[in-house]
Amino acid sequence: MTKIEQTVEIPHLGGSSVGATFGRPYDPALPTLVMINSYTTSAELYRPQFADPALTDAVNLLALEPYGHGRTRASYQHFSYWDSATANLQALSVLGISEAFVLGTSQGGWIAVRMALLAPDVVKGLIPLGTSMDTESQRSRDLGCWDGVGFCSPFIDAFGEPVGDDWTVPDGFVDDTFDAALGGLSDEERAFWLATYRANYAGDAGRQRLRLCTLNLRDRDGLHGRLDEVSPPILWLHGTADQVYSVANAEEEIKLFTRSCEARLQVIEGGHHFLSASKPIEVDAAVAEFVGRWT
Repeated sequence: MTKIEQTVEIPHLGGSSVGATFGRPYDPALPTLVMINSYTTSAELYRPQFADPALTDAVNLLALEPYGHGRTRASYQHFSYWDSATANLQALSVLGISEAFVLGTSQGGWIAVRMALLAPDVVKGLIPLGTSMDTESQRSRDLGCWDGVGFCSPFIDAFGEPVGDDWTVPDGFVDDTFDAALGGLSDEERAFWLATYRANYAGDAGRQRLRLCTLNLRDRDGLHGRLDEVSPPILWLHGTADQVYSVANAEEEIKLFTRSCEARLQVIEGGHHFLSASKPIEVDAAVAEFVGRWT
């Protein structure tokens, strides 16, 4: 099925354009599943979901790209994950979508939870994939999560100075990101993502967006103190081969959603950090069941 790519104009951050990709023409009779991509990727992360006819027949798939990613741009130069949550809610309003389930990979997971905190009447269910609700803390590292500060800081330093119009993201950055997130890429997938990153992060504006995305990841605020205010049902999917955030961390954090009508962790054997790309069959089946049950 042909994807429908567009940008949605919203007022947030001085006026913004949000990259929005539908899997099919919007059908108001179907539930909507918003998908929020992971660090420095784009809506293309969800190609397996857009290619799944069973899923696209059951829900309106809508990928919304956070600030600094894909086609999403703001008039103001700085942004946070709260800004991306607000932008997504404003985009849904402009699109005339009054409620949706929200799925998010890694950073997309904590953006999704922020959306539920800001607009519990809009978010009907949450599906975090391979994520964490903490800061990049010593607590999370003690539970087997990565050293996010150690990963991000060298890139923040490297991307700190202005560059020329011919600058593109270094190949090594893309390789390091996908080594951590998917255990590496095939030659075909590597070529695809290198081309995607070079298009999304070009010139000095691309460098600055990439640096801000990395700063946000390293220095974000945690959500532990707010999770008892999250009310929608939650299906947290996590892979056993996730090199970034551990199953042990997910097992602790799912218990913090004390006021959710249901908060369940489903562990997927062999799944990597970018779980929807790593185990699309298992993820799509779990998502379809969850949305069907809570619609």
